[in-house]
Amino acid sequence: MTEPSGDNPLVIRKLEFLGGMAAVGGWRPEGTLPEIAFAGRSNVGKSSLLNRLVGRKKMARVSKTPGRTREINFFRVNDHFVLADLPGYGYAKVSKTQKAEWRPLLEGYIEKTPQLAGVVQLLDMRREPSEDDAAMLDLLAELGMPTIVVLTKSDKLSRKAVTERADSIARSLLLDPEQTIPFSAVTGEGRDDLAAAIMSAVSATSP
Repeated sequence: MTEPSGDNPLVIRKLEFLGGMAAVGGWRPEGTLPEIAFAGRSNVGKSSLLNRLVGRKKMARVSKTPGRTREINFFRVNDHFVLADLPGYGYAKVSKTQKAEWRPLLEGYIEKTPQLAGVVQLLDMRREPSEDDAAMLDLLAELGMPTIVVLTKSDKLSRKAVTERADSIARSLLLDPEQTIPFSAVTGEGRDDLAAAIMSAVSATSP
């Protein structure tokens, strides 16, 4: 996997898997560092995005079965901040019981993590935002949580279509198009913009 060109806002010198949080009130890393969480539908391409972001091929598993990850997985980056990979939501084949278990886990983490510096919300730019996407964004807005909206799979569309879809999604979510970042895990488009936004959020909460 090639490194992004130009000035790299996030050079990965050390990446350590800390463990997974499986239930509300369960184990989680000690909250001494700012955290950045990644949220999105199960088939939005989150694992591929995370791997491209950190320049690792297997940092996050790319599962052939969306909805399989059931824990919040934590990774310490450069001993500077913690990346939290949230379980994907909205996959049709996930049972109602599993959905009932995951929602409190996601919402509990977001609401009860004071060191959470921001959430990266992933949307597939080829699709209209789902009810689950809207519910997550509403929750983040209610909490006043800094949110970075990333539109994945931009390589699947033409350059013109990327611009049109970004504008359309931003309008539907009442966002400025500049608040969204088109991203491709294949070409690396948007990687450095996302990295810069993450580092800005981390810096805003670091002492």
